[in-house]
Amino acid sequence: MIAIVLLIVFAYLMGSVPSGYLLGKMSGIDVRSVGSGNIGATNVARALGKGRGALTLLADAVKGYLPVLVALRLELGAAAMALVAIAAFLGHLYPLFLNFRGGKGVATALGALLALVPTATLVLIVVFGVTVLASRIVSLGAIAAAIAAPLVIWLFSQSLVFFAMGLFLGAMVIVRHRSNIQRLLAGTEPRFGAR
Repeated sequence: MIAIVLLIVFAYLMGSVPSGYLLGKMSGIDVRSVGSGNIGATNVARALGKGRGALTLLADAVKGYLPVLVALRLELGAAAMALVAIAAFLGHLYPLFLNFRGGKGVATALGALLALVPTATLVLIVVFGVTVLASRIVSLGAIAAAIAAPLVIWLFSQSLVFFAMGLFLGAMVIVRHRSNIQRLLAGTEPRFGAR
């Protein structure tokens, strides 16, 4: 029990590391003051270039992947592994190191799910990719994958615990994209690569 609690705390703290913010600071830019003001990969790519955007995506995914991988190696139960994944995700959304004002959690959720339900995650990556290729709108791809997540996770895991986790992660990603949804409905959401 103590090991599970410690791992959940570790996952939250790891999730709290603000990768995009730190990469921006190293370049002399506070990414919260440019573009959408988000610390995630898309805004970092717009503000600092695709290279740093890709690095932010990778770092944010690792924040979700590593704690869940540790939980898997410790052979913890499904509920404990789901809680570890959620803790890392919430760390990114509400980071201790940025006064609890973080990103939207897509990459961190991706990393956690990749460790926990890899086949389902690959399907969700395809959903995301096809949506973005068709629309050139990253937020739309994230929302589509979030909507699909609970069903896809259930199909590949047959676990009610993982289904509930997918439902929570998906719902939170959609909530964090509420301003994007408003712009999508208004037809003003920026397309990736557009000036």
